[in-house]
Amino acid sequence: REGYNNPQVSGENLIGLSRARRPHNAIFVNFDDEEIPTKPLDAAVQNWKKVCTNPVDKKVEEELRKLFEVRPVWSRNAVKANISVHPDKLKVLLPYLAYYMLTGPWRSLWVRFGYDPRKHPEAKIYQVLDFRIRCGMKYGYAATDMPVKAKRSTYNYSLPITVKKQGSHTVSVHDLKQGLGSAGTSGAKKPPSSRYKLKESIYIFREGALPPYRQMFYQLCDLNVESLQKIIHRNDGTESECTERDGWCLAKTSDDLRDSMSLMIKQIIRSTRPALFSNTTSSEDGKEQLAYESGEDEDDEEE
Repeated sequence: REGYNNPQVSGENLIGLSRARRPHNAIFVNFDDEEIPTKPLDAAVQNWKKVCTNPVDKKVEEELRKLFEVRPVWSRNAVKANISVHPDKLKVLLPYLAYYMLTGPWRSLWVRFGYDPRKHPEAKIYQVLDFRIRCGMKYGYAATDMPVKAKRSTYNYSLPITVKKQGSHTVSVHDLKQGLGSAGTSGAKKPPSSRYKLKESIYIFREGALPPYRQMFYQLCDLNVESLQKIIHRNDGTESECTERDGWCLAKTSDDLRDSMSLMIKQIIRSTRPALFSNTTSSEDGKEQLAYESGEDEDDEEE
């Protein structure tokens, strides 16, 4: 209105529309971008040379190169499960060897420079599946009944778009040069060869085992179940088009995979906690259970 002036604001508590991109010099690619990068940014090369100061770092670099030779697309967690490297060094090393996909069937994954998965039908096995454990009484169990924890707690959460927030200890280039990626802190129990390695379950789905978190991002080749692989490979040899939603797979492949995986998890929970599925409850509880199982009183967004 007339006479109104915007108030003076300070940047200390400003909330922006998006978080500032971290200066690790990664190249970000969208699914609809025509070209893919064939080499890293000069700044990414210089960054890695600054922190790669000891033989262990050279060895880690070679190990990651070999991983990308064997498999051109990797998730960060899969890399962490195969190489022991300090997370802060990995942030500098990945942009040196690969680019990051922002959208499409390979979103949130690191792709080897020069490799375009949109042009190779065999790259469908590297596509990502966003899987979330379905919980709610219509499935027979609530979130509190599952021996699977959430990645974050809603009771202690700050928005990622806040400009000023309490952060973890920042690591300088000097810290990285001092062997943070190899020796780590003194007195650690694990040997250097495996100190930073994650468990295999962080990126591989196996029959009979619960995922470590309620939301997981799996690459299709890491769904280590024969029935799931049959769903993925239904159209082998007949792939005609790579779409942003389904990639090289048949339409609804992700939905079919989620349904099958959810059924497996329900069977695991049924076997470990049979009381949740018993029919020996009171009549009132039984009616409530039937209503939930039929989905009458639960919203689909519960999952």
